[in-house]
Amino acid sequence: MSQIVTETGKTLKKSTNYRWIVLLLIFVAYTINYADRSNIGVVLPFIKKDFSLSNLEAGALASFFFLGYAISQIPAGFWFSKFSTRGLVSLSILGFSAFTYLIGTALNATVMKWFRLGLGLAEGPTPVGMTTTINSWFPPKEKATATGVYIAATMFAPIIVPPIGIWITLHFGWRYVFYLFAIPGIVMSLIWYLLVKSHPEESPFCSAAEVEYIRSESKVTSKDNIQSNSLGWLDKLIRAKRVKLIDSNGKVFTSWNIWGDTLAYFMMVSVLYGLMTWIPSYLVNTKGYSFMKMGFVASTPWIGGFLGSIIGGWLSDKVFLKRRKPTMIITALTTAIMMVVIISLPQSVFAVSIGLFMTGFLLNVGWPAFTAYPMGVTNANSYPVAIALVNSGGNLGGFFSPMIVGALLDAFKSYNAAFLYFGLCAIIGFILILTLDEPIS
Repeated sequence: MSQIVTETGKTLKKSTNYRWIVLLLIFVAYTINYADRSNIGVVLPFIKKDFSLSNLEAGALASFFFLGYAISQIPAGFWFSKFSTRGLVSLSILGFSAFTYLIGTALNATVMKWFRLGLGLAEGPTPVGMTTTINSWFPPKEKATATGVYIAATMFAPIIVPPIGIWITLHFGWRYVFYLFAIPGIVMSLIWYLLVKSHPEESPFCSAAEVEYIRSESKVTSKDNIQSNSLGWLDKLIRAKRVKLIDSNGKVFTSWNIWGDTLAYFMMVSVLYGLMTWIPSYLVNTKGYSFMKMGFVASTPWIGGFLGSIIGGWLSDKVFLKRRKPTMIITALTTAIMMVVIISLPQSVFAVSIGLFMTGFLLNVGWPAFTAYPMGVTNANSYPVAIALVNSGGNLGGFFSPMIVGALLDAFKSYNAAFLYFGLCAIIGFILILTLDEPIS
């Protein structure tokens, strides 16, 4: 039986580490979730040809998912603040898997848009439930690391989706991408229901010592500990201070820290999902890549993103001592710079791959912090609604961005306009992040 020492110096015996098994299941489930929403970008060139769509119409296919996604998250947040996460998350996974299958049956773009809307509605409760699960299952000093692993799933899925999706499309047709991608989620919905309880206290696989470790760490509020962990000038720059926790759902909607995080996240989501939707088409139409070459090069931003989200969560917890704003600032500022770099890239496959890799890496260094930030300004009761607002409002960026980029492409016939739009979004996000308080506790 292993031992651990808490921040208060108390030694606890700990016979299990089941929270890390829960995190593994979160990673797998959210990888499936993200694969089902992002596969549209890979097959979009084929759908666009079959349905004779303009760029704006093609962008709308991706965008309608995020409308449904945004609509369902706040109701899900209220549900999770009152009831358990286990049942609704399982139902959500089963639901988005069913809609993934239905998308493959669509006979025209209009029907596909409605199925994409249904996919978003069904997926909405999943991230709220998973981040609420992380908030319940992990002590404060591990939350950004755990969130980084969770966010890494959003980057792991786009790594594997392009080559798999292209292979399926070239051998069986684009509809089979949706048919086959629906299967893992159906299996995962059952696994989640059986193995992941809403709280560690309810799980037969989590020992009493592990529960005590999780809960004892959550109660650490030592003033001496705050002073010993000061980051000096950086704390002044990021407005680090003691912040009164939001203790009711109503106060969530009057907090600038929550709204500011939401708006900054909106800007960065606009960049992420704009890139995820249009990078495959950019590589085919502007760089002249074959579909197979596109499938592999289109994965490079998300290989970088996978590493960035893991490293970013670790940096936020260990180097910046649970401060969330530093990595958020790094992400917004460097993403704006990388958009200028991408515009200047030569035709070289190596140069394009490195440029996209670094874009994904820098974009995602701060990504876990946008989700972890509300954990520091809310309590256990108000967090589900707070993260639902951040996710819901933020992911509206995913609704508008693909259509805006489609309209820009129709108007200017150049992807440079799209990358300049992404750069502007990142700069606005950077300014918004500067206005937030950095909670220390």
